[in-house]
Amino acid sequence: MKKDYPVVKSNSKKDSDFEHQLKRLEEIVETLEQGEVALDEAMKMYEEGVQISKQCLEKLTQTELKLKRLSKSINGNFELFDEELKE
Repeated sequence: MKKDYPVVKSNSKKDSDFEHQLKRLEEIVETLEQGEVALDEAMKMYEEGVQISKQCLEKLTQTELKLKRLSKSINGNFELFDEELKE
């Protein structure tokens, strides 16, 4: 029996910014892969892509840390811990 889970839609600007940045990064990669861009424009796009990828990586890292802090307690409830993680 397949269980349907509710779709969680985020209304936060930060999440939509992440999705927008990821889409822009994909556009840059596709354009550069086509090889039809002048060198100066390609360099500008490459630099923009590097900046976007750093921002996306930072967001993903923050999200991963938050998920690692989420722990299931003995009674089956999930709790979010604020203390720093010890690696």
